[in-house]
Amino acid sequence: MAQALRAERKVVQRQGNRREKLLEAAARRFLHQGFAAASMRDIASDAGMQPGSIYYHFPSKAEMLVAVHEEGMRRITEAVTGALDGVSGPWKRLEAACIAHLTALLEGGVFFQAVMRELPRETDTTRGRITRMRDAYEGIFATLLDDLDLPPDVDRRDLRLMLLGSMNWSFTWYRPGAEPPAGIARTFLGYLRRQLERPGA
Repeated sequence: MAQALRAERKVVQRQGNRREKLLEAAARRFLHQGFAAASMRDIASDAGMQPGSIYYHFPSKAEMLVAVHEEGMRRITEAVTGALDGVSGPWKRLEAACIAHLTALLEGGVFFQAVMRELPRETDTTRGRITRMRDAYEGIFATLLDDLDLPPDVDRRDLRLMLLGSMNWSFTWYRPGAEPPAGIARTFLGYLRRQLERPGA
């Protein structure tokens, strides 16, 4: 019985490793080629698998896109929420979240950049699922911005979209070895704080 259980665990682990390789290959193809141009055959080849084997893990390319987003959003959510542990003060907490977000996006691997790419129109059936994932993640920043003491005429939704948009677009111009992600995050937030923070806040 014990030997059978060990064998079963090895099979599950091996299947999990293959699935992770497929997701990484898919994320890379979706990022660099776009969803429409990326083929299941190329993704399978990148992962070292036969094309037919890919359907054991994912029934369609659209489902693979959803899975890439699920994994990317899970990782970045864990990074941001973990960065908030033990941090007090609304601006300090927002800074910690921005640093974690940018560090994951710029140095955390292909998953994060792939999920920040604009969603393709061809995936209308899955757009709602992916959008809900993104909305749940952005909810972290919505809460952090709600905690700030800002002038009453500031639209916090617009502020959130502007902040996340500027950070998410940074992977198009970021060059490793220049300013680190933490420095970029502090710069972005510094500009906002100087313009928005109430005197004496």
